Amino acid sequence: MTTRYIETPRLILRDWQDSDLLPFTEMNADPKVMEYFVKPLTAEESSAFFLRIRNELADFGYGAYAVERKTDGKFLGFTGLHRIPFEADFTPGIEIAWRLIREAWGNGYATEAAAACLEYADKRLGLREIYAFTTLQNRRSERVMQKTGMQRIGIFDHPLLDTRHPLRKHVLYKINFQSLQK
Repeated sequence: MTTRYIETPRLILRDWQDSDLLPFTEMNADPKVMEYFVKPLTAEESSAFFLRIRNELADFGYGAYAVERKTDGKFLGFTGLHRIPFEADFTPGIEIAWRLIREAWGNGYATEAAAACLEYADKRLGLREIYAFTTLQNRRSERVMQKTGMQRIGIFDHPLLDTRHPLRKHVLYKINFQSLQK
């Protein structure tokens, strides 16, 4: 049985199903979806990523949740939590991340899913703070961070990218749930 972690008026954030692999792979291969990443992913890279996501959910009880539209059950992408996999002055920490198929853009799904995920992180998981980051050029994702109440705390050089890479500079956002409760 598939676990439903979070439900919003229009979306279900749930466990991954084997049937999600194909649309997940197609999403990760779309050059427009992957515009602010180093490159689109190959089928093999997407398959390995898919397994990492499933393992993280099993190991930690949270992770990147598959996002499904309620009206038709269509796979839209993912939104969820992830342990930041590199060293920086704000790590160790947990980030919120999202990626949606292009056809889902412009409908507010990313903001709806991210806001619900942040609420889940606070109320159900008891996490104290969550980070989000993206390359400076990715205004769409930065806008989602702003709409979900996250605060911009700076800019950093992504340590996994070469010093000359055009996507190296990232904007960093954070939400601290304890300060919101005061």
